[in-house]
Amino acid sequence: MSQLNQLRVAIIAVDGFEEVELTEPQKTLRQAGAQVDVVSAKPGRIQGFQHHDKAGTVNVDRTLGDARPDDYDALMLPGGALNADEARANPEIRHFIAEIDRAGKPIAAICHAPWELISADVVRGRKLTSWPTIQDDVRNAGGDWEDREVVVDQNLMTSRGPKDLPAFNREMLALFSRAPAEARR
Repeated sequence: MSQLNQLRVAIIAVDGFEEVELTEPQKTLRQAGAQVDVVSAKPGRIQGFQHHDKAGTVNVDRTLGDARPDDYDALMLPGGALNADEARANPEIRHFIAEIDRAGKPIAAICHAPWELISADVVRGRKLTSWPTIQDDVRNAGGDWEDREVVVDQNLMTSRGPKDLPAFNREMLALFSRAPAEARR
C-alpha cells in the first residue's frame, strides 16, 4: 500500500495522549507510505494513556521549535483529555494548526483533539464531531457538532474516539490522499 507515498505528516502530541489514537493512525499512515513525524513540545519520549491509566511511551521525532507547518503536507491530532488540554494552551501548537488549516492542508483530529482546533480558531462555521463531552465547546466556538463516527468538512476530518478508529483511519487515508500532487515532492 503506497497511496500516500512521500506525503509528510505531522502528528502533534504531548504527554497524556490516548495511546491507541496516536499509535494506530501512525501505523496506518506509515503502511500507506507516508513519512510521519511525532512532533511535541519537548524532545525524548511522551507518555501515552489508556483512558485514565498510564500506557506506553512514544518517541518524539521533532520538537515544535524544529518543525514548521511548511515542512508538512497533513496534520494528525490524537486525543486524550490531558494531551488536548495541554496542547490547546500551547501557542506554538495553536499557530501550527492554524497555519496548516490556512494553507488548506488536511487535518485529522480524534476524540478530545477538537479542543485544539477550537483554541486554534479553526472550527467556526464548520461541521465536526468529537468526544461527546466537548460538544458544547464545539458549538460555543461556532462549530456544528454531529454525533457520527466521522465527519469531513473540507480539509478537516474529525472522529469521536477509540471505538471509531477503523472509520477514522479509513477516512484519514482518503482525505490525505487528496492532498495536492505537488505535496508528494
